[in-house]
Amino acid sequence: MISEVRLNQTLVLLLVAVPLFGLIVDQPYLVTLATRVAILGMAGVGLNLALGYGGLVSFGHAAYFGAGGYVAGILAHHALNVEPIADWPILISGTTEMLIIWPLAMLFGAALAVAIGALSLRTSGVYFIMITLAFAQMLFYFAISWPSYGGEDGLPIYVRNRFPGLNTFDPLTFFCICLALLMLVLWVTSRVVGSRFGLALQAARQNAERTTSVGIDIFRIRLTAFALSGAMTALAGALYADLNRFVSPSMLSWHTSGEIMILVILGGVTRLYGPVAGAGCFVLLEQFLGGLTEHWQFWLGLMLVGVVLFAKGGIVGLLTRRPADA
Repeated sequence: MISEVRLNQTLVLLLVAVPLFGLIVDQPYLVTLATRVAILGMAGVGLNLALGYGGLVSFGHAAYFGAGGYVAGILAHHALNVEPIADWPILISGTTEMLIIWPLAMLFGAALAVAIGALSLRTSGVYFIMITLAFAQMLFYFAISWPSYGGEDGLPIYVRNRFPGLNTFDPLTFFCICLALLMLVLWVTSRVVGSRFGLALQAARQNAERTTSVGIDIFRIRLTAFALSGAMTALAGALYADLNRFVSPSMLSWHTSGEIMILVILGGVTRLYGPVAGAGCFVLLEQFLGGLTEHWQFWLGLMLVGVVLFAKGGIVGLLTRRPADA
């Protein structure tokens, strides 16, 4: 068994090695697979901040993932279409600059998380789960019934948004951008978790009554963590829309929320790099088992059951032999 730090370093090296190997053997699809792992891992890191460290079992994180995607898609759509939309009263100039789209996506994701969290955090347990799911489904059906931006057919972007000085159409360049943002999100998460705020958040997860008794406002702590989580997940959604050059209501569906949660559970709840490991496992199963059978999710389900029953620390916990946190 290896230490968790060494395992984290190995995960990053593997993530970098896969696209390089793909270019060497002339298999560019491997670069796209590695990019998907980086983006989905980022979404999982966002959820892990709320679920793992905050104990907030949100089944509606697709709301922020899809919101980030739609921010990127709508801004690019308006930048490429100068004619105003008939039934849209607000004039949006639009942009294809990533450095503008990313902060706007994160800001919108955080604001949406604050609005949802302000209501859902007043509940707990299964009620919290169902309220977060209900809000995500509301946004899903709103996107379906919004013909101005594609409705249920989705919204094609046609181009990849731009980053100053880089050719974002180059798969390896775009992967490097996603990897750099993933590492930044992981660093921010580690700093948050290790701060007094992070300790208070974890204390509220372990014993809310005792944490409140020492004068800590757990509602404010949890709402802040929920907003940070939403911002990170929205950033991943914006990158995912750029990767596919397409955004659709499926990004807002409960299936997407379930997939993001699966990444966290597979990799390891409360493990910093757990969602990255879970994303890698998920994409590998989808790619290789999906080519053999359309029922590849059956094997994913078996693996998930095995992790829940026998390796509650997920893949990272199993390989490092560190038991799951209480």
